[in-house]
Amino acid sequence: MLSEIVRKIDRGERLDVADGLALFETRDLLGLFALADRLKEARHGDRVYFNRNLRVEVTNVCEASCLFCSFAKLEEGHPGARTLALEEAWRELEQRLDDPPTEIHIVNGLHPGLPFSYYEDLLRGFKRIAPEVHLKCFTAVELHFFARHYGMRHAEVLDRLVSAGLGSLPGGGAEIFHPEVRERICADKATADEWLEVHRIAHRLGLRSNATMLYGHIETFAHRVDHLARLRALQDETGGFQAFIPLAFHPDGNGMRNLPAPTAMDDLRTLAVSRLFLDSFDHVKAYWVSLGPDVAQIALACGADDIDGTIVHETIYSAAGSSSPSGLTKAELVRLIQEAGRRPVERDTLYRVLEEHPRVAVPEASVKVRDRKARRHLDVLV
Repeated sequence: MLSEIVRKIDRGERLDVADGLALFETRDLLGLFALADRLKEARHGDRVYFNRNLRVEVTNVCEASCLFCSFAKLEEGHPGARTLALEEAWRELEQRLDDPPTEIHIVNGLHPGLPFSYYEDLLRGFKRIAPEVHLKCFTAVELHFFARHYGMRHAEVLDRLVSAGLGSLPGGGAEIFHPEVRERICADKATADEWLEVHRIAHRLGLRSNATMLYGHIETFAHRVDHLARLRALQDETGGFQAFIPLAFHPDGNGMRNLPAPTAMDDLRTLAVSRLFLDSFDHVKAYWVSLGPDVAQIALACGADDIDGTIVHETIYSAAGSSSPSGLTKAELVRLIQEAGRRPVERDTLYRVLEEHPRVAVPEASVKVRDRKARRHLDVLV
């Protein structure tokens, strides 16, 4: 089964939905990973990208009730509900001006009580503090909510936010497009068609964006392939997507807490299939916050060419029980990539290279002495 897909790829033919399903179902996982890594190497060589970014969630108040979400609170004043004053949000950047990020990434709940000017002022304030910083803000779900809630067209929402400093869109809110799943896990927010339309309009306006897929809950492999196929079709139309980021479902503290989280093998399988199927996407990201740094590092041999960034302050996955740290330093990201045998490349949001680090020899493991007898023996030797 896998051998025929290899021949198809070698002939330069595009994989179809049946091929995508076969890749998810193959038992030859090592072959799958090697094939995805080969295609990644053909595009990017041994390069793995990362950036210095700052994650800010200004409000977790949200009128939607997604079953998988551990972050949102339905109303202001509910236990755990939090909305930052603009000065509090800006302080997140001001406190890091000694080593400023190149990107601010903002994702929020759908707060029905804030004026649209709050979001415009938010962006303008960040730009006043650091005019060069790139603002990657507001998912398509948020932007659709803005249009509906404030009585504007999608293009008008985007035009006003671009005037305030918006530079690109994150990929969140895609979840799973198929209605069999979407209507069960997030029925009261933007539909798949609405999510895709927001990105279509953004691309026409010259904005670049990312795309995601939330996997490992109630969806099937067929639902995953359908999701990837819809993303690929829009990319064929607009060319505006930069990266695809599979997001692993985390069950703690939400309406699907009875489900297990996806395994590391499913994480790696999903990344590899994504690299093979999404032939028109330049980048596939191993999002270390979702996967954990260890699995993200392994994913760099399974088709992923990006490991995201420093993050600094992440709350959405931590609310869902992720054991990943809230941030990593630049040095830690460089080490993760180098020890995976790859070349770390710091990029900006638009994948322009800022600094290329060397590929180094993989360091030998340090000696770890676990008992007193062995330690005394080592002392004698040295």
